[in-house]
Amino acid sequence: MDAQEIRKKYLEFFAARGHAVIPRANLVPQEDATTLFTGSGMQPMVPYLLGAEHPAGTRLVDSQVCFRADDIEEVGNSRHTTCFQMLGNWSLGDYFKAEQLPWFFEFLTDVVGLNPTKLYVTCFIGAPEYDIPKDTESAEIWKKLFAAKNIQAQTVDIGSEADGYKKGMNGGRIFFYDGQKNWWSRGGPPETTPIGDPCGPDSEVFYLFDEVEHDPKWGGKCHPNCDCGRFLEIGNSVFMAYKRTESGFESLPKPNVDFGGGLERIAVPANNDPDMFKISLIWPIIEKLQTITGKSYEAHKAAMQVIADHLRGAFFLSIDGVVPSNNQQGYVMRRIMRRAIRYGLELGIAQDFSVQLIPVLVGLFKDDFPEVAEQEHTAVEVFAREEKIFRQTLRNGVKEFGKMTASGQLTGEHIFKLYDTYGFPMELSVEEAGMNNVRVDEGWKHEFDHLMQAQKDRSRTATQGQFKGGLGGHSDIHKKYHTATHLMYRALRTVLGEHVIQRGSNITEERLRFDFSHPQKVTPEQIAEIEKIVNEQIANDLPMTWQEMNTKEALSAGVLGAFGDKYGETVKVYTAGDPNGEWFSQEICGGPHVDHTAQLSESNKTFKITKEEASSAGIRRIKAVLR
Repeated sequence: MDAQEIRKKYLEFFAARGHAVIPRANLVPQEDATTLFTGSGMQPMVPYLLGAEHPAGTRLVDSQVCFRADDIEEVGNSRHTTCFQMLGNWSLGDYFKAEQLPWFFEFLTDVVGLNPTKLYVTCFIGAPEYDIPKDTESAEIWKKLFAAKNIQAQTVDIGSEADGYKKGMNGGRIFFYDGQKNWWSRGGPPETTPIGDPCGPDSEVFYLFDEVEHDPKWGGKCHPNCDCGRFLEIGNSVFMAYKRTESGFESLPKPNVDFGGGLERIAVPANNDPDMFKISLIWPIIEKLQTITGKSYEAHKAAMQVIADHLRGAFFLSIDGVVPSNNQQGYVMRRIMRRAIRYGLELGIAQDFSVQLIPVLVGLFKDDFPEVAEQEHTAVEVFAREEKIFRQTLRNGVKEFGKMTASGQLTGEHIFKLYDTYGFPMELSVEEAGMNNVRVDEGWKHEFDHLMQAQKDRSRTATQGQFKGGLGGHSDIHKKYHTATHLMYRALRTVLGEHVIQRGSNITEERLRFDFSHPQKVTPEQIAEIEKIVNEQIANDLPMTWQEMNTKEALSAGVLGAFGDKYGETVKVYTAGDPNGEWFSQEICGGPHVDHTAQLSESNKTFKITKEEASSAGIRRIKAVLR
């Protein structure tokens, strides 16, 4: 069964069990200042897991495209990708462990056809210091499921990951780990779970590739959470059964189920090959690269894996409205595209090639995501423009290389600058030095690695506090800026024209930021008019209300939505004004907002645009405050 069929069967399987199939969310979370990208299937679901009602009901299923920038440097082996699909199903106060675990086991073994003797599971060992019991309930369910397949499942208490490397398998099939591995909260294990948050144990499923030998460099003995490649995690059921309080943990009256399973990861054992890049969602890209280069995948695995993954990720980012730039999401997109092009150089691709892969990418995803075919032209334009710009940057790098080596020596700092600024692969700089009779400083590699690590540390620092569950923006001031954004969006379209479409939004306690399509700079006169319109609507004290509407009816009636957002059959529409009479703006949105627009002017505050600038080609950015 190939990956596309697994996705289809998964959605059908849970739809037959009362789940509403919901569309994927945009890769750029709209109005969520806590993260750059949608990095997990549950991320768009957090408000509903925390108690908000979902318009589609209490049983939901989807396939969410995800992007994780933290994994960029890891790509280049057979297990890591930055872009992937997460299969998810949720119970919002409906079913629980007794239904979830048997359903997933049935899907893996009876639908996908995985060999149950290759499946191993983990459960939570408990936290007695917080009166949280060991999750023997899940373990007993797993024992019965394996027994039905004539497999006797022994349990083994592991504890920490470090303990796993000491204890090993011990003949077990069900393994108990501590809160670092088998507990979910927005803050990690029980001791760091935020006060007031839902949380609970989880149960993971691993697939054993017994043809892969354990590498002792990862630790003494192999166990399911070992990183040697022998085990691959393919799914995780989170059971949100508790709420953290000032005094400890209390049981939730209606616990939730949050399941996430990597489509690519499930497709790997179904394909009977531990190499993730050989599944049907990626291999056609590799085949095209082999055709373009005339070189084999087996001889150039790392380069082809990087190119296939990064251009696949850049493709979906372009579909969802991101364009390469020097900041935020655009910076990450530029980085992965340029990393792919650099590896293309290693394969001897001297001319534009990224656009040649777009027809392959469209063919892989258009049946599952209709927006792919609709936005193909956008991807072509983005890829062609960025590769042209980068190849010019590389030519400039050649000139810079000449200046750096005029002294007859190349240092680690030089090599890092050529890599970081001009896109020169480290090996290319060293090779060029040798060809031009320049031995290279003996300590260059140590210096290069030190600078690279410093860059990674800066990246980690910059992303600290990002997605831990997503509800960091529901304070009163967030609500005010959220509402102001709606008013400003309508004012922008009034002053600049109906071509203005939202391309991104970021709200903090200090300001709002709004990206929108517009071909030229907004003039001071236009900015003044936009401010005037927004402040008039604040003074008019318009009510802010919401109602559920049929999606097609809402969009045909002129209700605004964010570019690239995907909607189900019904949506939540917020209206500034009387929804049945005179109104100023109507927009699809999940909330929250103030009750009346006059609340924005409390303490005599007014709406003021503080900055207007280019965000990327054809996209402008506005920052505004209430002061």
